[in-house]
Amino acid sequence: MILWLTVLVIGAATFGLRLTFLARGTPGTLPPLAQETLRFVPVAVLSAIIFPALLQPTGALDFSTGNPRLFAGIVAALVAWRTRNALVTVGSGMAALWILQAMLR
Repeated sequence: MILWLTVLVIGAATFGLRLTFLARGTPGTLPPLAQETLRFVPVAVLSAIIFPALLQPTGALDFSTGNPRLFAGIVAALVAWRTRNALVTVGSGMAALWILQAMLR
């Protein structure tokens, strides 16, 4: 019963949040503060996904030289900084990870 109640409350909250943006009467425009705040959402979400995978591959912080994900992430960050190309960044990061994993085994 508690599970269903939780699902219903979360569903109602999600519906309510979406309804507030639709019911305001001016579709497509947000207040300037909301626009400024929403600019940082992609960076925050990607950081929350990427950094635990790089820094905690086994569940605990691992800054050792035996962590190939950390070094591959550094390579990908440098490539992203130089090229500003997402496809090249992902490709170079994956290549670096595969090479480092092969070297460390």
